[in-house]
Amino acid sequence: MALHETFRISDAAPQRMAGQRQGLRGRGRIVLYGLGVLALLLLAWHFLDPLFAPRRKAPPPPPVKVAVAQRRDVTVAQKTIGTVVSPATVQVTAQVTGKLLAANFHEGDIVHKGQLLFQIDPAPYQAVEAQAEGQQARDTATLTNDQLDLQRYQTLAQQNAISNQQLATQAAKVKSDEGVVETDRAAVQSARINLNFTRIVSPIDGKTGPILIQPGNVIPAASASTQPLVSITQVQPIKVSFMLPQNGLAQIQNQFDQHRLMATVPVAGAEGGAEKAPVDFVSNAVSAATGTIELRADFPNTDMRLVPGQTVTVAVTINQIPGATVVSRDAVNLGPENNFVLVVGKDGKAYSRTVKVLNDDGVNDAIQGDVKPGDKVVTDGQLRVTPGQPVRVMKDRGGRKSGAPP
Repeated sequence: MALHETFRISDAAPQRMAGQRQGLRGRGRIVLYGLGVLALLLLAWHFLDPLFAPRRKAPPPPPVKVAVAQRRDVTVAQKTIGTVVSPATVQVTAQVTGKLLAANFHEGDIVHKGQLLFQIDPAPYQAVEAQAEGQQARDTATLTNDQLDLQRYQTLAQQNAISNQQLATQAAKVKSDEGVVETDRAAVQSARINLNFTRIVSPIDGKTGPILIQPGNVIPAASASTQPLVSITQVQPIKVSFMLPQNGLAQIQNQFDQHRLMATVPVAGAEGGAEKAPVDFVSNAVSAATGTIELRADFPNTDMRLVPGQTVTVAVTINQIPGATVVSRDAVNLGPENNFVLVVGKDGKAYSRTVKVLNDDGVNDAIQGDVKPGDKVVTDGQLRVTPGQPVRVMKDRGGRKSGAPP
């Protein structure tokens, strides 16, 4: 009886295991079906979502400012550094020794040629002049008397009343007297010259520096070690000296020969903010040390804003570009390989145009490329623009679109 029950239990075990395997297969199919449905739902959402999602608005055109390209003749200028140079500087010294009585100007005054600057005590030189004149008068009287004696001796010699030796002696005495009178005349002239030297006048037109020896001092005559009384520097007109590279020598000479070589120096307060003058000197040699050549120009300097020794910026006209296309300097952009300008077309879109800059004066550029006079070029807002993209031209303060004719 027990054995029979054991066999029944062992027959039932395989049946339970088979049922368990069938249950696992069913749950696996359910999981796979679920994953498949999920994948289909995800695909459906991916493709159908754009159809039901709200449409996004396109970004507005970027705002820009524009200017109109123009055609005009352009003067090409090369900038360099120049030095203001005085045409003449004079150290005023005394030519005679004496006590300095007065200075008839103030330090820093503008003085003119022949103007009295200093007065040295003239009394000693007036006395010397009077003495020389007295000596001349006495010797002139002696000469006159001896000349009369010579005339009498000549008459007596014709009558054989005196010897020829006496006549020759009297003639020699007259010659000696004439020499003495000539010496006296030179002494008088010298005394007058020295007297005139007591009045020290300006040798040039110019501006005075500090007075180095004050009135009341006894000053010596000029020598190598004598301190000057004052220095005078010519400031009207005045020169500006500057250097240009020798590689532009041909253009420099052509402009100089055609009287078109002009120098412009920015000067605050001057009419137009700058002084202009023709270049009147081109050096006869190129510096071997710097490879440059010196040029000079004379400026009227009417307001005396240019001071000797001052360093200035000089713009020199070395060429002309007739009928050049000119745009604002802000319109020219630096690209990775070349310069370009954004041009706004009639369709309201901005297009990139490659250009070559022929001249840059700091405000406008003369360019060469696919930009024509009358084209509207973008001067502000370029960073927000993509070539081929529509743009919105901003209005100026007057309510007009920028770049529009007034």
